[in-house]
Amino acid sequence: MNKNSISIVILAAGKGSRMKSPKAKVLHTLCGKGMLYYIIKTSRQISDDVTVVVAHQKGAVMTQVQRYFDDVHFVVQDAENFPGTGGAMKNIYPKNERVLVLNGDMPLVTPKSLEGFLKNKSEIVMSIFDLQNPDGYGRVIIKDGHVEKIVEQKDASATELKVSTVNAGIYAFSRKILEKYIPLLNNNNAQKEYYLTDIISIARADNVEITPLLVNEEHFKGVNSKKDLSDAETIMQERIKTSLMESGVIMQLPSTIYIEEGVVFEGECIIENGCRITGNSRIINSHIKAHSVVEDSLVKNSDVGPLAHLRPDSNIEDTHIGNFVEVKKSTLKGVKAGHLSYIGDATADEGTNIGAGVITCNYDGIKKHETIIGKNVFIGSDSQLVAPVIIEDDVMIAAGTTVTSGTIQKGSLAISRTKIRTIEDFFYKFFKK
Repeated sequence: MNKNSISIVILAAGKGSRMKSPKAKVLHTLCGKGMLYYIIKTSRQISDDVTVVVAHQKGAVMTQVQRYFDDVHFVVQDAENFPGTGGAMKNIYPKNERVLVLNGDMPLVTPKSLEGFLKNKSEIVMSIFDLQNPDGYGRVIIKDGHVEKIVEQKDASATELKVSTVNAGIYAFSRKILEKYIPLLNNNNAQKEYYLTDIISIARADNVEITPLLVNEEHFKGVNSKKDLSDAETIMQERIKTSLMESGVIMQLPSTIYIEEGVVFEGECIIENGCRITGNSRIINSHIKAHSVVEDSLVKNSDVGPLAHLRPDSNIEDTHIGNFVEVKKSTLKGVKAGHLSYIGDATADEGTNIGAGVITCNYDGIKKHETIIGKNVFIGSDSQLVAPVIIEDDVMIAAGTTVTSGTIQKGSLAISRTKIRTIEDFFYKFFKK
């Protein structure tokens, strides 16, 4: 595909009031990434000239985009004087002869779904689809196979509101069409906004050919509410998991699994039901068991769970993490932690066994401290390691021991227990039996 054949403009300036949120619409996320991430990712696959138009919360929007892309141009819309989609296209100077205009609230578009715009060379190509319930969409009035005009729902007559053919909101223009007609737009409408859609009726009056392009609703349906956002995330989840399974990942009851965009799987991996894997996690030849959570972590040649939680910056290699074990910002290599433990800000080396109920006490109320555990260390159940602490190789920590700051020397046994005391017949005396 020739990336020099078309420029792309993404409209991302609106508030999105129907989202009922103080956050700008395009800042809302699905599958771990903002809506704009997906549409820019798609755009960069077909064009080397991508511009994002911003206005509302422009700083936050630009920051979110720049987190992932360093080759996107920004134009700030003068939303006070030129509100609306037509106003957003002012001060746009595309470098290519054809311009594709996308909306920032359509995260489900794919390069394949945009092929029709690239192949059709009409002066204006506009997307349409038919909806059983077209509420919220501009209606497309077609006569004799040509697009006559687009009527925004707020400005539509009763007859026009009955039309089920709607504007999918994406257009391809020749650059000269935009140069000619953008300056002719006015705000003589109910909302006092400059509509990009008015180009259709103005150009039609000049006998410009306008080609309707029927598109798949799934790819072009906009996100206008929290319900729409949820629906889009469901579709995106299906795409992500289908792609992973086709590449060799085994998933049990995939509809119950949540995997974010950007998670990487390598080798033979098994993901059981109810798992959640997020951020930049990387799973290599590993088995993530039922109802476990992995966040921004590396899991290599290991098994995790069931019901385990790997918090960010955990690196697990050749390790068994059992049920109800929580690991945070720790590196474990060749370790067994079977159940009911918390391991935070720690490193543990090969052959080490961490018993049930063991915790690293890594926070003193002001700062986090590190626990370093060597090779072949056996840590008995219900022990506490009060960081900062170093446990050298070949050490045994007796069950119920509290290890305070310092170093446990190689080959040692560490034990801190009070001698058991029994009082005969105390039960009967206490309950007066």
